Parts: sequence; C-alpha cells; structure tokens
Amino acid sequence: MKENYLGVEVSSYSYSQLTDQIIEDINKDRKSFIVAINPEKVLKAEKDKDLLQLLNKATYQIPDGVGILIASKFRNGNINERITGIDMLMTLCKTASENGKNVFLYGAKPGVAEQAKQNLEAKLPNLSIVGVIDGYEKDQESIKRQINDANPDIIFVALGSPAQEYWILNNMEQLNVNIFQGVGGSFDVLSGNIKRAPAFFRKFGLEWFYRLIKEPFRIKRQLKLPLFLLKVIFSKK
Repeated sequence: MKENYLGVEVSSYSYSQLTDQIIEDINKDRKSFIVAINPEKVLKAEKDKDLLQLLNKATYQIPDGVGILIASKFRNGNINERITGIDMLMTLCKTASENGKNVFLYGAKPGVAEQAKQNLEAKLPNLSIVGVIDGYEKDQESIKRQINDANPDIIFVALGSPAQEYWILNNMEQLNVNIFQGVGGSFDVLSGNIKRAPAFFRKFGLEWFYRLIKEPFRIKRQLKLPLFLLKVIFSKK
C-alpha cells in the first residue's frame, strides 16, 4: 500500500491501519522503521540519492504534509489522511498504553525528553516509558546499552531529520526494539517548550500557514510546495 512521488515511496495506510500493522509487528517480533514524508523532504531526496535510499528503506513512510495529500488526489491515489509525526507518536503511545507495550524517548536537548515523558505519563497514566536519553549524550555504546537494558517495544528518536533516520538505520539491528520512529521536534512540543498550531489549523491541514504567520522567514520553505506539485504533475515517477 504505497505510492511513489519523485522516487520517494509513501504509505497509504490510515492511522488505524497503521497502528494495527505496528501492533502486529511487535507481536510477531518484526522490526519496523517509520519516517515522515513531506514535499520538502521529497525535493531534497530528488537531489540526494543517499537520502532517497534512506527514505525508501523505511517500513512505513507516513504522509506528513498536506502537499502529499494534494499530489495523491491529483493522481487518483489512496492517501486520504495526513499522518503527522507528532500525531503518530501520540497514537502509538495511546496504543502502547492500551496493549501493554513499552516506549523509550531518545533525543532533544537535556531535560526536554524528561519533561515530555512526564507530560505523556500525565496524559496517558497507563503508558510505560522505560527510559529517556537526551540527544547530547555522545557515548553511542552507552546509549545502545541503556536502550537494550530497558528493552522497549517502541523507540522515538528526536535528533532532527535526516540524522535521526540515519541513526535508526545504522543501529536498529543492534537494538532490542521492534518499532523505530524519527520524530524531529516532537519532544519540544510535548514538553511545552514549543506551542503547536491550534486545532482549527491542524484540522484543515493549515499548520504550514500558522507557522508562516508566526515565522514569516519560512516563506522560502513554503514555496517548495507549489514546486513539488508542479514536479509531480509533469513527472512519470
């Protein structure tokens, strides 16, 4: 269940289909790698073959970006639901709390992941967060040892993209973890350090517009959306 945009694969699962798949992966002891795909990332991958290969090695490429939905509609595809990285994280945490699965938080500045942990546990009292490591820890062997000792089912990695995806790909076979997701700045939002767009903007896929209002310098990044759509229209890939 994947579609292809300028060479980058994107999964067409809904939230419920994806969570069902992930619980099955855990129960069958399969390793899965989730990466968020948006138009900006696709355009970068078009010029960076290593990044292209990295994104396509993921098990699930979630459509995090309204541009992906527009492109799918243009091609009569099956992607009908935007799945953002932070909403996928929250969905997986809720699913983990309901199914007795454990999670681990790795990344962000010192103290941020710990605060995110506290806020998640306050929201989901049955959630088991078995470990936290900030992104400034340099000893990679110690990081892997701590993760393996905690034995989580799911790990969320917040090292920025694509660094977090490269870290996952390079280390997942050495870790006793089933599900890996790169989550970018999600810990900053969950900790309360960064405010997310109001629900109205999120509901209608307008988070990009809200961020543009708050940070006008983002206009150069936002202009990549029409470029992406034009390339999709005139591309056979």
